[in-house]
Amino acid sequence: MTEEFAALYVVPTPLGNLADLTRRAEEVLRTVPWVAAEDTRHSGPLLKQLGAQARTLPAHQHNEHEAAVRIVERLQAGESVALISDAGTPGISDPGARVVAAVRAAGCKVVPLPGPCAATTALSASGLLDEHFLFYGFLPSKGGQRRQALEELRDTPCALVFYEAPHRVLETVADMAAVFGERTLVIARELTKLFETVHSLPLGQALDWLKEDPNRQRGEFVLMLSGAPKGGDDGEGERVLKLLLADGLPTKQAAKLAAAITGAAKNALYERALLLKE
Repeated sequence: MTEEFAALYVVPTPLGNLADLTRRAEEVLRTVPWVAAEDTRHSGPLLKQLGAQARTLPAHQHNEHEAAVRIVERLQAGESVALISDAGTPGISDPGARVVAAVRAAGCKVVPLPGPCAATTALSASGLLDEHFLFYGFLPSKGGQRRQALEELRDTPCALVFYEAPHRVLETVADMAAVFGERTLVIARELTKLFETVHSLPLGQALDWLKEDPNRQRGEFVLMLSGAPKGGDDGEGERVLKLLLADGLPTKQAAKLAAAITGAAKNALYERALLLKE
């Protein structure tokens, strides 16, 4: 590639299923002379399978500044670079943002490619009715800091999307239940892989559900929580909703009327009514 067309390509790679790699991503990885990878050992088999001849250089959490310097040097020499993480989209709770910032600061071209992202993949299958969502990524690993972060999000009126590791998922879900009370939690794990799971349930039941089967605690998690009601008291809204449902009102009508009476969010009440029906 000539200097005129040299660029940093931000390339999403599959979460698990290799068929999710786009044709454009394949072409870029086969064509560029350099691939900056979060873990070159992890990415090696993928590049080999594609028949890519690119040389690799590491660009991970602990060397991102040094990697950015090397990448800028390659770009200024007229050689394009593809930036990839172990899975998903670089810079989305993965290394990559500092590299992109340095490349842009150096006046070099950045070309983003669409592709796999665990947050949006999980959210599309969640069934949450919130009109907006906030992607938080990983919460702090220490309990006190994690609970403080959750407290700050308690009144956020949109769906909350978190990533979590298997060895912390029980602690995190327990903290969520303590902070948020009655909400809907959607647990997604092992997305696009053999044991993919997307399960929706009341937040208060989630910890017991995870503990019922140790296999439910395995894999990388996306945790999606329904948003805080925009007005009124959540408990009062549910109390009125239950009374209306008990009187035989249809689910949609009961949710609409309970929202009008209490000021709670209609979408959240409708979602809760569906769970109560189940």
